[in-house]
Amino acid sequence: MTAVDSSSPRPVGADKGASWKGWFGVIAVTVGIFSMVTAEQLPVGLLTSVSDQLGVSAGRTGLMVTVPGVVAAIAAPTIPVAVGRLDRRVLLAALMLLMALANLVSALTPSFAVLLAARVLVGVTIGGFWAIAGGLATRLVPERHVPRATALIFSGVAAASVFGVPLGTLIGDIAGWRVAFGALGALAALVLVALALLLPTLPAAEPVRPRQLARQLRHTTVLAGVVATFLLVTGHFAAYTFVSPVLQQLSGIPLGLISALLLGYGLAGILGNFVAGVASGRDVRRTVLTISLSLAAVLALFPVLGGTAAGGITMLMLWGLAFGGVSVSLQTWMIKAAPQETEAASALWVSMFNLSIALGALVGGTVVDLGSLSGGLWLAGALVGLTVLTVWSTRATRLDHPRPRPVKEHA
Repeated sequence: MTAVDSSSPRPVGADKGASWKGWFGVIAVTVGIFSMVTAEQLPVGLLTSVSDQLGVSAGRTGLMVTVPGVVAAIAAPTIPVAVGRLDRRVLLAALMLLMALANLVSALTPSFAVLLAARVLVGVTIGGFWAIAGGLATRLVPERHVPRATALIFSGVAAASVFGVPLGTLIGDIAGWRVAFGALGALAALVLVALALLLPTLPAAEPVRPRQLARQLRHTTVLAGVVATFLLVTGHFAAYTFVSPVLQQLSGIPLGLISALLLGYGLAGILGNFVAGVASGRDVRRTVLTISLSLAAVLALFPVLGGTAAGGITMLMLWGLAFGGVSVSLQTWMIKAAPQETEAASALWVSMFNLSIALGALVGGTVVDLGSLSGGLWLAGALVGLTVLTVWSTRATRLDHPRPRPVKEHA
């Protein structure tokens, strides 16, 4: 994800060559992002196990995804402001410590209520860490290496989907869901040590001002991107949060195979991310339209075509391929819509993305509890389908010829 925090002046001598410590710092931040995304989405693969052991419904267990999503949406734009001039290295280390403690509590929880409280802390760390991490590449490596370092940092997002969540699910299948959370807490502790040792002093940067955020919402193309994010991500997570019971109950796939199938889903997502990245650079509007139509079709047809193991696996891979391109294409949309104020536009995108994860899990859980898994899939398909109307109504010229540079504001 794109970050909210602005970059600070580069360290003296930073352009003379990339030091090994700077690149190892980038790797430490990458693993931190990996752990954050894994922590946010891990309950998807453990849903059935947690539900059965703690005696709560599948819909209510989905709050494990809803709660951190809501908290992260609030934390992303507010934590950089709330901590003032606190050294960003200290902030990142503190957030990672909080992540380690939250997962330890999750592993030892005596009840679902305590587990949800721990998920609140996870949401704080997700929002705060993402708000800072994206701007760190400019402060750790020479300018010519910044694009590569930034790409490496955010490769942690894709890696979490491909390896983190399936591996956590596999650990949960073999040793139990508590061990999976405990392993994630241990990883967070290791990242904490790496951040403390490898990151240099990082003086506070200026956060995005509220007036800039408000101005983005008055720009129709940025607003269209925010609405598209809301519809796509809400629809996806309304269904994906319950992908484990969907595969088991609709497709007849055994629980022991779910982790392997989620790995395949993640690999399909990486392919989709690559294809969409190339396509959105050429025509982002057409790319988002194609993704929206494809994802809506997969979700709507899953109950019809996914009634067998072969059908369910095929639809899951197509699902991963389609959703894999969502982040990169919508991120490109926001950059093209607001090229001179990408930080403010990205702040809205980060908050809406996380809020939509939470809302999707909540809405999907309600439909699953009151209706059926098929009903959740059809609702998800309808929400994603509405994205087509949003994107279609946005003129391509607004993305190809963005607005002029705004007059610089003075504090």
